[in-house]
Amino acid sequence: MSLRCVYTDLDGTLLGDGASLFTDYEGNFSMMQAKALEACSRAGVEVVIMSGRRQVQVHEDARIIGQTSFIFEAGSAFSIDRELTMMTGEFEHEDGKTVVEQMSDRGVPELLFEHYQDKLEFHEPWHTGREMSHLFRGEVDTEEANLLLDEHGHSDLRLLDNGAISRGMEGIEVTHCYHLVPRGVSKAGAVAAHARARGYTLEETIAVGDSVEDLEVAASVGKFFVVANGPEKDPEVRRVMANFDNITVTEGRNGDGFYEAVVSSLMGRA
Repeated sequence: MSLRCVYTDLDGTLLGDGASLFTDYEGNFSMMQAKALEACSRAGVEVVIMSGRRQVQVHEDARIIGQTSFIFEAGSAFSIDRELTMMTGEFEHEDGKTVVEQMSDRGVPELLFEHYQDKLEFHEPWHTGREMSHLFRGEVDTEEANLLLDEHGHSDLRLLDNGAISRGMEGIEVTHCYHLVPRGVSKAGAVAAHARARGYTLEETIAVGDSVEDLEVAASVGKFFVVANGPEKDPEVRRVMANFDNITVTEGRNGDGFYEAVVSSLMGRA
C-alpha cells in the first residue's frame, strides 16, 4: 500500500541546528529537508507537523512547507483546512479561560517548582502566549511527577517529556522540555484522530521524531522513524523503543534522517 501521509516533529527532526529548515545537525546549510518535502509533494503525500509549539507558530510553519494540516501544543488540538479539533478529552473547560489559565489558577506550576527545586523552570521565552499547555525545561521523572499531580487532586493533568533540548540548565547534564497538559492529550491521539478524519489507513502513514513523547505515535502509524540524534541525546529513547515493533532508527540526524525516512518509505524499502 502506498504512502499517503508523513507526520513529523519539528525541533530535532525536520529542523536542523538553530531550528532552521535549511541547516543540518551541525548548522551547515542543507537542502535535504526541502528535497524530502518536494518528494512528498510530487507523490501527493501530505506532511503534517506534530509539535509542542503554539498554534500560531505551527500554523505559520505549515504554511511555509505548503500544508493545510498541523498538530500543536503536544497534541492538544489539530487543524485541517482551518477546521480546529480539540483533543483535551474529559478536561473541564471554564468559560472565558484557557487551559493554561485554569492550570495556573490551581497553582499546578508552583506545586511542581516547589517539589523539583533547581530541576524545573519555565522554558523561557517560549512559555508565554500559550493556551493549551504549560512549557517547562529541566530534568524530572515524569512518572513521579504524575503521581504527585494525582496526590494533590490534579489527576486530570499530566506532565509529558518532549525530549532533550540544546538550551541547558546549571547542574543538569541533559536538559529536557516538558509539557503540562490535560490527561488525555498526546501527539499519538492527535495523529490517530487526524488520520481517521482524512481516511488514512495505518499502512498509509509514517511518522518521524526524536523524543520519548514522539515514540508514542508509533502506535498510531504504520512505521515510525527515530532520527539518529534522538537516542544519541537521550538514552531513554532507546529504552522506550523496545515497547514497539515498527520503529527504525535512521542513519542520519535531524533533516538528513527525515529525508531518509521519506525516501525509503516512498520507495517501499522501509
